[in-house]
Order: sequence, then structure tokens, then C-alpha cells
Amino acid sequence: MPGLIVNSGAIWLAIAPVDMRRGIDGLSSVVQQALGHAPCAGSAFVFRNRAGNRLRLLVWDGNGVWLCQRRLHRGSCVWPKSTDSCFEISLEQWQWLVTGVDWQRLSASPSTGWQV
Repeated sequence: MPGLIVNSGAIWLAIAPVDMRRGIDGLSSVVQQALGHAPCAGSAFVFRNRAGNRLRLLVWDGNGVWLCQRRLHRGSCVWPKSTDSCFEISLEQWQWLVTGVDWQRLSASPSTGWQV
């Protein structure tokens, strides 16, 4: 899945968990109604289940829509806590997210009060 997003305009995480039984049409409707984005505008949209061990990726490639799923066998994906409906991440953060690594800690700036 890391190689699926190559030239994406933006990568958006949907904060609220979704029913993983939703398909392309159901997730496209979430993108339009809940997130306020156009599903075919060139961005990638990532959804997760309540347990956090499954991700669904919705990507428009210019010809059609891709819907991919990833399931972690151990652990869960780290998800941002936000009051917004969606959260933008970088391509590098996406690559860490799909491997199950805490991408928020990797991209966090160091504490200014830390000393050796």
C-alpha cells in the first residue's frame, strides 16, 4: 500500500471510524458529506475501523477509483486526536502509518527544554 499513493494532491485521514463494509460509493459519500471534499479531486482518503487495526484507502487515479484495505495482525494504527473531521498527513507519515509505526512521534519536534 505504500506505493499506491504516488502523485496525490493531499492525503487525508478521516478522524471518525467507519464501517469497513462500506465500498467505493459509501466511502465517496463520506468524503463528500462528512469531510467536505470531492472524492475525485486528486486527493487520497484514509479510513479506519473502530479497533484501529484496519485501514481503507480511497484514491482517484485520473481514470477511476482505487479502494484498498490493510489489516494489521498485531497492534493498531496510530490515529490523530482532533476535533476536525479530517487530518492531512505527508507521504512520509503515510508510509509510517501503514507499517503500524507511531508516525506522530517520528514527526514531532523535539522538546526545547531537553538537555544532555
